[in-house]
This record gives sequence, C-alpha cells and structure tokens, in this order.
Amino acid sequence: MQDVAVVIPAKDEADRIATTVKAALELPGADLVVVVDDGSSDGTARIAEQAGAKVVRHGRNRGKGAAMESGAEAVRLLDEDRDMPRHLLFLDADLAATARDAAPLIEPVRRGEADMTIAVFATTVKLGGHGFVVRLAREGIRRATGWEATQPLNGQRCLTRAAFEAARPLAVGFGVETALTIDLLRKGFRVTEVEVPLAHRATGTDWRSQLHRARQFRDVARALAVREPAVARVLRGSRRS
Repeated sequence: MQDVAVVIPAKDEADRIATTVKAALELPGADLVVVVDDGSSDGTARIAEQAGAKVVRHGRNRGKGAAMESGAEAVRLLDEDRDMPRHLLFLDADLAATARDAAPLIEPVRRGEADMTIAVFATTVKLGGHGFVVRLAREGIRRATGWEATQPLNGQRCLTRAAFEAARPLAVGFGVETALTIDLLRKGFRVTEVEVPLAHRATGTDWRSQLHRARQFRDVARALAVREPAVARVLRGSRRS
C-alpha cells in the first residue's frame, strides 16, 4: 500500500540529505519523498533530487512552519489523481540512515488509531543547552490541553491529511510543533507518542547553537502566546520589566 509521503524541511544539509532521502524511501508504503530546500546556500536541493526526492525550493529562508506547508502542498498537488490522499510523515533532514526506522510512526495512523503520532527518541543525545525551550513547550502544551508531552519539540510526526488541514495555518518557524500539538488536541484529534530508534545531530554549545536556541524560544513563546493567555501575560510583563 503506497499511502505515505515523506516531507523533509531542509536548510544547508548537503552533508546528510542524500542519506536521509534514501533511507526514507525504504519506509514501507512511502513512495514519495519531498524535500523543501528552505533557502539553502549549499547543494542541498541538487543532492536531494539526485537521491530520489522531489524538491521544492524557497528562494529565501522562510522557517520550518512555511517549509512544512510548502511540502504538504506539493504532496496535495501530486495526490489530485489519487482516490485517497497520502498520509504525511515529517522528518528532519539530519536523521541520515536512521530515517528508515521511522516506520512505527506510520502504523497507528494507517490503522486509524491516531490522527497524529509524535516520535519519542529511544536514545537521546546529550545536548548543549539546558532544556529551557523543551520545558517551555511542555508546560505550554500541558496548560493549554492537559496533555503531558514527552518530547514536545520533536519534529518527526505522521499525520492524516485531514489532521494537517485542520491545523493550518501552521505556526511560524520553530513554534510549529508546539502549536500543532495544541491545535489538534483542542479540536478533538487523537495524538499519540511512539518510541522510535531515530537520532539526529546534537545541538552544540557555540554561538550559532545558542542563537538557534534563542530563536526556538522566541518562536515557541509566540505560538503559546496566541494559544494560552497566561503565557501572553507573562511575556508582556517581561517586556515591561
């Protein structure tokens, strides 16, 4: 049953994208891999296409949420002649060969047991940060829905097309995962976590990594402020102080 499209947002991932694409194409039922090159300055798009992916290019970096929407729209256009739309499996570009182990994310959606699955990595790498963005996202989701997420920022997710459309428009940038979880739970969709043996590149401790975390925090906070009034009040208070 060829019923899954893999969407991979990517920026400057020339060193890993080919391996990730080839591994994703090995997933049962995944007959389409779409890579969204989100304003890369390296050969990400060319290498992804050579590896077997369909490629959508953003002329400038528009953020993860926009890349996910562009990839899903490309799948929708390719699904126009199909009786049933493909499920959407979102994977990070730096998973490399471990992308082939994402199959457990698909099965609950395929069987109709879940509308969205979220990966929980069986083995976690030690990150350079202190987990403050994860705590912000987890607590925000809990306050908004009552649900406790294990890895709230995990981008490896499988959704039905109906669930994806219900969550649009997606939140900006790195707030997309947190917002996606809140919006679908509030609308009554079934969300479940699935442990998988995936692994991606650890975030370091240099200034670029710290800047990345600051952007994550900003985007998650913005997504929560729209959805949870208590967060908005805290953010307004911090700006005044």
